[in-house]
Amino acid sequence: MISFEEAQELVLKTATEFKTEKIGLDHTYGRVLAEDILADRDFPPFDRVTKDGIAISFAAYEKGTRAFKIEGIAAAGNPRLALQNPENCLEVMTGAMLPKDTDTVVMYEHLEIHQGVATIKKSVTKGQNIHRKGSDEPMGAVLLKKGHKIEAPEIGVLASVGKFRVEVKKLPAITVVSTGNELVNVDEQPLPHQIRKSNSFSLKAALKVEGLNCNLLHINDNESEIQKALGTALIESDVLLLSGGVSKGKYDYLPAILEKLAVKNSFHRVAQRPGKPFWFGKSATTNTTVFAFPGNPASTFANYHVYFLPWLRKSLGLSTAEKWVALAEPFENSTDLTRLIRAKLHLKDGRLKATLVMGNGSGDLTSLAQSNAFVRFKPNCAYAVGDLVPFYPTRRML
Repeated sequence: MISFEEAQELVLKTATEFKTEKIGLDHTYGRVLAEDILADRDFPPFDRVTKDGIAISFAAYEKGTRAFKIEGIAAAGNPRLALQNPENCLEVMTGAMLPKDTDTVVMYEHLEIHQGVATIKKSVTKGQNIHRKGSDEPMGAVLLKKGHKIEAPEIGVLASVGKFRVEVKKLPAITVVSTGNELVNVDEQPLPHQIRKSNSFSLKAALKVEGLNCNLLHINDNESEIQKALGTALIESDVLLLSGGVSKGKYDYLPAILEKLAVKNSFHRVAQRPGKPFWFGKSATTNTTVFAFPGNPASTFANYHVYFLPWLRKSLGLSTAEKWVALAEPFENSTDLTRLIRAKLHLKDGRLKATLVMGNGSGDLTSLAQSNAFVRFKPNCAYAVGDLVPFYPTRRML
């Protein structure tokens, strides 16, 4: 059995460098850029009016002119106009190109307009209310670096530079595997000795939050069936997420079968609770990464968030830096194990705090729905209110 820190290090060391693919802009949300995005022209591409009002030559204002005859209107989306007489003005709309031979915009709220003449009622500063060409980014500037996760603001940037097809990191092909004769389908009525499948559906939903799809596979406790099914899954998948079959029971066949299938074990059993029997390895023939979690719901859910998600982030080139939260209550871990405790994170007095949801052991599924994170405690360590501890969010809200 190894320590939590050792297990975490070994998992992250096996991060996989995924290949890239080009996809349409509409499908890029949540994906990771595999190319730098450059400005294809200056941003903004012209001197842009930022207020509805009039555009003038400041030189005329300096000479004492306050009443400007309106020559016309410059609207957003129209070609650039030119001021014919420097003593006159052009009405301008927000987003319009600044007319030639003007250099200052006065907003309507500071004007009085009567019979085609705009009279300025407040002091004016040269160059006001103009978003200058290239002031955001010059042509050729790197707007987004590869390794950047694409969300709504990034999609706006991609659209603005005409990237209708974007190079992104490929996502892994994942198979979620459940084992055990005691598991029945969700739509079945279980017998007294049976339970409905839940872990595979929880994992599938958690993967969906990350923009990942998966195949679901269930195998009964039969050695030959397990070996055949896993052999096929290893060929077809980049990642296997297994639930159950890795403890020390007589029907926990997975460790031996994975060894037969040339999956090299990095470790089996971690000094933590829940999730101690966690088995981790990588196929020598298919390069498939195998996360074999204990079957209890809290064990599966904890190990998914604590190990798989950081592995995925590192594989995609994203940050794996830990997040920290202040405890809202004291806690003492008097065991030799790293503890992963369910918690409800909330804002209080402008600070993120964690209230513990102790649950009723690693088989307590309902307590997972009452929490939104796991917090981590070191072995044989006491914590006071306000102490900072690492946390792993289990909901997107965080």
